[in-house]
Amino acid sequence: MASEDPHRLYHSGLFSELDLQFARFISRLSGGESPQISLAAALASRSRREGHICLDLSSLAGKPLGDVGVDVSCPEWVPWRRALEGSSAVGRPGDYRPLILDGTYLYLYRYWDYEKRLAEFLKARGSSQGTEVDESLLKNGLNRLFPGNKPKETDWQKIAAFASVVKNFCVISGGPGTGKTFAVAKILALLLEQSKDRHLRIALAAPTGKAAARLKEAIQKAKAQLACPEEIKTAIPEEASTIHRLLRTIPGSPYFQHNEKNPLPADVVVVDEASMVDMALLSKLAAAVPGSARLILLGDKDQLASVEAGAVLGDICDTGQIHDFSGPFRRQLRKIAGEEVAGGPDGDEEPAMQDGIVQLRKSYRFGAGSGIGAASQAVNDGDSGRALELMKSGGRRDIQWQELPRPEGLPRALKKEIITGFSPYLKAR
Repeated sequence: MASEDPHRLYHSGLFSELDLQFARFISRLSGGESPQISLAAALASRSRREGHICLDLSSLAGKPLGDVGVDVSCPEWVPWRRALEGSSAVGRPGDYRPLILDGTYLYLYRYWDYEKRLAEFLKARGSSQGTEVDESLLKNGLNRLFPGNKPKETDWQKIAAFASVVKNFCVISGGPGTGKTFAVAKILALLLEQSKDRHLRIALAAPTGKAAARLKEAIQKAKAQLACPEEIKTAIPEEASTIHRLLRTIPGSPYFQHNEKNPLPADVVVVDEASMVDMALLSKLAAAVPGSARLILLGDKDQLASVEAGAVLGDICDTGQIHDFSGPFRRQLRKIAGEEVAGGPDGDEEPAMQDGIVQLRKSYRFGAGSGIGAASQAVNDGDSGRALELMKSGGRRDIQWQELPRPEGLPRALKKEIITGFSPYLKAR
């Protein structure tokens, strides 16, 4: 029933106690009991808990909430929308209310604000160029650090480096083995060369301590191999911190000491494993990046999203879509980096956000004949049929399809595999 109060659904497993407490709070703010408002509030809280920053109510309107043993459906969209618009606890974009209804999407206010602020940052940075570039110096550096690919093979690492120097905001996305951190060491060398006698403040960060340690190790290893002067290598920092430590947490508060009013003392901010960064944290980080500084995000847009709400890196990269670089960017890329990339008409359109988003496509971990590489690419492309075909074909040495035994035979099969696989460890002294 559409009028079912979500408070009575607790034992159905649809809502947590937190969802229901929030629904009661919104109901009180609305001035009285309203099953339609309470249900929307509980659903918004549950959606946030499940990792979403908003909820499309129109996709639920008039439909049952699930097979939970309770006869309950959401209201039809038109009366539901009217009830929400008439509530003092629900606002429109720009209002300061606990819930924000933006078209058919219902947000908790905080997440609507995070999304708005981050979108404004991306829009401003995406259409702006970096500081003035010494084109001759950059051309020399690119040729030296990226000495050449096979004929007619696009060097995407080189394109990522070029974009990171000419743009204030850059995303470098790539799967395992595509050389993201190795490319960043080269990017930092190029930026240090461009800074000449000016001291360049560089901050390296990652969402977790483990990821920060891996970034430090990768930078240490990569910079030793760079074809650049020793003083440039020395100037490349190795220390990396968590984003929380970089922004400096305030005990007992969701906010940080570094923010829009107190920006980071940095000219370049590099964040590794950016797919793990949620909407709230990335919005706060973006606010703390000085207007003149560069922000470079590294990650794999096809990895699992952050634990908290928002698959931000995937959304920025518009996962599943391919966007051409602008005409001005392609001409500049051709002139300085000597790289040709496919695109639309070579017109005079304004530089756009997609100019700063580069997907690394060559894996240095998986060769052309790798079954793992081909199967993972099929999965990323959403082609399950191709992935299964590759695994079942038996034509690749590094993957094989193995039928599971019936449930009663599974313990015996696992025991054999475990003993065989771990026997060297069991025999070690």
